[in-house]
Amino acid sequence: MIIDTQLASLFTAVSLVIIGIYGAVFLDNLIKKVISLAFIGDGANLFIIALGYKPGGIVYIFLPGMAADWFAQHAAYPLPFALVLTSIVIGASTTAVMLGLIIVLYKKYKSIKASKILGEL
Repeated sequence: MIIDTQLASLFTAVSLVIIGIYGAVFLDNLIKKVISLAFIGDGANLFIIALGYKPGGIVYIFLPGMAADWFAQHAAYPLPFALVLTSIVIGASTTAVMLGLIIVLYKKYKSIKASKILGEL
């Protein structure tokens, strides 16, 4: 049985989200928690891209000489790609801030274990 690209992408997206939730809940290391949260964001991005996938679609750039009706039928959906691009930029910024906060916590508590930091509060 061969599954199509969209279905494989949806399964991968769900797997990334599940792995990310597991890591965010059960891991004690703060850096691993940040990586797990990035997995959740990447899974959500992949899910949105998979929903916007169009089999046989072309890039949504209207070039001279193209018929408008042919372009409208064959162009991929641009909205999911724009949303994911915005999400990637926001995710990278948020990850950088979280890692900066981990550096501050490490300097104060000399540990990056959540249980030790929360135990000393």
